[in-house]
Amino acid sequence: MAVSDPKVGLLGRELVVVTGKGGCGKSTVAAALAVAAAARGTEVILAEVDARGDAARELGVARRPEPSVETELAPRLHHVSIDPDSALRHYLADQLPSRALAETLLSSRVFPYFVAATPGMRELLTIGAVWDLTQESSRRTGERLYDLVILDAPATGHGLAMLEAPSTFERAAQAGRIAGQAGQIDDLLRDPRRTAVVAAARPEELPVNETIDLAEGLRDRLSMPLAAVVVDRVHGDPLTEAESERVARAGADPAATGAALAVHRRAVAEHGEIGRLRAAVECPVVTLPEIARSDIGPGELGELAGRLEALL
Repeated sequence: MAVSDPKVGLLGRELVVVTGKGGCGKSTVAAALAVAAAARGTEVILAEVDARGDAARELGVARRPEPSVETELAPRLHHVSIDPDSALRHYLADQLPSRALAETLLSSRVFPYFVAATPGMRELLTIGAVWDLTQESSRRTGERLYDLVILDAPATGHGLAMLEAPSTFERAAQAGRIAGQAGQIDDLLRDPRRTAVVAAARPEELPVNETIDLAEGLRDRLSMPLAAVVVDRVHGDPLTEAESERVARAGADPAATGAALAVHRRAVAEHGEIGRLRAAVECPVVTLPEIARSDIGPGELGELAGRLEALL
């Protein structure tokens, strides 16, 4: 479903790509967005790359998902794990005149090395599998379409490389089926009415720097805007100046006083980084709170999903 206004909410797009510095909650943000979209009545599928299964685990999937198997985890909430090997198998079956020829290529000793040695091929296969999910019917199965595809993409550098792969192959091939399909994928990715890129970050100097670099890279290398930033694991608001002075003067328990002031200083630093980020990017910046437990599950995702309503 295309929309006319690039600033429309995420539910108006066909594809939402979530990337960001590694370790900054990218999978959590992608899963929370999927939960929020499904709660709004949107038929959504969350796609993970390289068969990692991080987001699936947070959604309550006990075992590592089988590659390329689309599974409904909850009403309107689906999941698929994509790895390049499975994507290659489906691509060859779709492009070649017979399945036997595809199997012959896959079973040869040379062909896998050719694929691995071709720069950008794995990225193209992966984003091609994601593109297939956005189509009105799957090329592979002819099954129903999804209203929204959310991609838990690789971290920033590899994420940008994946988004660039279709245009690179289109220019290299110039003509033929590969060029044609790469061009279709590139058209989807570069259209801000159809695709949104969301960055996951932490309220710290290096993740904020990388998020700013991502926004510049999207603009300069792909002519794409950054649609939104979600800053994960933000602590509470800092004390006011008067409150911090009262804590410092209390002195009843020096250890407790010191701990309270340390938390205050951390909150001040985090809010400073969030302010710097907001000044540098031309898109909404939403914050998610620090959650005490390390193993995020469906309950925690539901709480975080509520904080992302403003982006939908």
